[in-house]
Amino acid sequence: MDSSFDDPDYDYAASIAGRAMRSMAEQRIAPTPANFAVWFQYLSGSHDDLRNAIDLLIDHNRPFDARTNQDLFETYVAPRVSAVVADTSERLEALMGAAKEFLATAIADNHSQMQVISQVADQGRAGVDPKLLVAQLMNELARAATRATRLEAGFAEKTRELDVIRDSLSRSEQRARTDMLTGLANRRALDEFLRKAQTTAEWGEPLSVLLLDIDYFKAFNDNFGHGVGDQVLRLMAKVLREKVREQDLPARYGGEELIAVLPDADLGACAELAERIRRAIAECTITRRSTGEILPNISVSIGVAQYRTGEAITDLIERCDRALYLAKSGGRNRVVTEVELGRAGAAAT
Repeated sequence: MDSSFDDPDYDYAASIAGRAMRSMAEQRIAPTPANFAVWFQYLSGSHDDLRNAIDLLIDHNRPFDARTNQDLFETYVAPRVSAVVADTSERLEALMGAAKEFLATAIADNHSQMQVISQVADQGRAGVDPKLLVAQLMNELARAATRATRLEAGFAEKTRELDVIRDSLSRSEQRARTDMLTGLANRRALDEFLRKAQTTAEWGEPLSVLLLDIDYFKAFNDNFGHGVGDQVLRLMAKVLREKVREQDLPARYGGEELIAVLPDADLGACAELAERIRRAIAECTITRRSTGEILPNISVSIGVAQYRTGEAITDLIERCDRALYLAKSGGRNRVVTEVELGRAGAAAT
C-alpha cells in the first residue's frame, strides 16, 4: 500500500515505536530522528521497497553503519515526505498559469472581433460594396471559430489534468483516514463516523459496536515473530471487512484490537454478527509465507454494546471494552454482550 506519514492511533504508534527502538538497538543503530523514521516505516509495513531493502541487508549480515543508514533515509523516507505535496503544488501552479493565458487570449480575441466589426460598420456607412463587407465579416467569424476551437481544446486538456489532481488529493485524503497495516479505517475516520452515527442514534435509530481482540497475541508474536503477527492482523481485518454490512465501519482501534460500528443494528443483531466473525476467524488456516508452515489457529474475544440515548460515545466504548474484558476473563474465544455485564455484577454481589 502506498502510504506515507498517516496519523495512527496512540497504542498502535507506541507499539511500532517500541519495536523500532528494539530493532535499532539489536542492530546497534544510533536512535537519531532520521534512523527512527526509517525503522518506524519499516516495521509499520507502509513501504514495501524499504522493507525489501532492509530485509536484504539483514539476510546478508550487512552492518548498518552511518553511511548505510543515511542512504536508507535519503532513498526511501525523505522523498516520500514532500513528494506528493510538491508535485501537487507545481501542477496546480502550472494549471493556474495556463488558465491565465487562456483568459488573456480570449480577451484579446474579443477585442480583435470588436475592432473588425467596428471597421466594417464604418466602411458600410462610407458606401463600401456590401458583398465585400459580408466577406470580411465571414473571414473574421471563421478565424474566431478556429481560435475558439483551440481554446476549447486547451481548456478540455487542463480540465482533465485538474481531474487527475483532484483524484490524487482524494487518494491522499483516503490514505490519511486509513490504518497503514490493516487497510481498515483509522482512529480519525472512526471518530468522525461515530459522531455522525451518534447524531442519527439520538433520533431513535439503534447503534451498536463490537470490539474484537486477538487471544494470546503477544505470545503468538513472541513465538513466530512480528512479521507473522502483522500477517495475522491483516487476516483478521479481512474477515471483519467481509462480514460487516456496507453501511458499517470496520476500523483499527489500537494494537491488536479491531472495532466495528453498526448503525441501525440493535444489540442482538450485533451479537449475531460478532459470533459469525468469531467462528470465521476460528476456522481460518494461517500459513507462514516464507516456509509454508501451518501455524496454530487464532481465536478472538469480542465485546458488544448498544448506544443509549444521551450518553457519551466514550461510555459506549467503555461498556463494550468491559464486555470484551469479561470475554477474556471467561475463557476467551467467545462473544460477550453488555447484558452479561449486569449478570456478572449481580453474581458478584
